[in-house]
Amino acid sequence: MAQIQEFTKGIWKENPVLRLMLGLCPTLAVSTSIDNAIGMGAAFTVVLLGSNVVISLIRGFIPKQVRIPCFIVVIATFVTIVELTMQAFQPKLHEALGIFVPLIVVNCIVLGRAEAFASRNSLPASLLDALGMGVGFTLALSVLAFVRELLGTGTVSFFGHIIVPGPLFQPAAIMILPPGAFVTLGLMMALMNKIGERQS
Repeated sequence: MAQIQEFTKGIWKENPVLRLMLGLCPTLAVSTSIDNAIGMGAAFTVVLLGSNVVISLIRGFIPKQVRIPCFIVVIATFVTIVELTMQAFQPKLHEALGIFVPLIVVNCIVLGRAEAFASRNSLPASLLDALGMGVGFTLALSVLAFVRELLGTGTVSFFGHIIVPGPLFQPAAIMILPPGAFVTLGLMMALMNKIGERQS
């Protein structure tokens, strides 16, 4: 039961985007399409998984005075692996995500999980925490991107395949611009808070 809660907290109770309001810069910037959202979410999840696992394993050997630089080196290693892999196998996605892939190194969610959780907990717990946070981040990003892409362009495509034919209505271009991102994210947060109030 505790293991399930360790995983699900990142999806709902402690969702990094919709509850903790962390990592909003890449969330707002890349959520213009489903492709970008899933690509960013996958990259983020791989980095978070790798860094949480390694930091949990070496936490006993890192002096407290240099723990943050050590965490950043571990995170940067996984970011480099992800970026080079993406550049080799998904060059279009890598180009679309741009600077936001290397910026995962200083993403407050990844560094926060390393400091607050992986450095203080066992490997299985750190693994579940990373998976939950990664899935929660990807889901929030994907829902946000789906709404913005649908309302902003009138259609939704998934890696070259149109899943919502259209346009079924006159699209509102503002939805794929920054104001649309803020409005949609605010409404999603309000909905989560309302559901949370009813559950409690």
